[in-house]
Amino acid sequence: MEVEEITIREKVKDYIQQATFIDKDKIRDDSLIFKEGYFDSMGFVLLITFLEENFNIKTNDSDLVEENFESINSITNFILRKKNN
Repeated sequence: MEVEEITIREKVKDYIQQATFIDKDKIRDDSLIFKEGYFDSMGFVLLITFLEENFNIKTNDSDLVEENFESINSITNFILRKKNN
């Protein structure tokens, strides 16, 4: 795993923990953050804003699919793809 990937993963995990007040140990990199009820639609909007501001990416309507945001792993992969395009 690259340093950039680890850094992104940690920032995303910290944000989710702070936004949801869930014990950090309960949120795994593969936790389904919407299906497990950590985030709702308002949380999703705030998550997108956080990602755009902190990782200097732009999210398009076509990006707004569950596969890109269902877990810390998928969010990290999404950010890496956006930064490499």
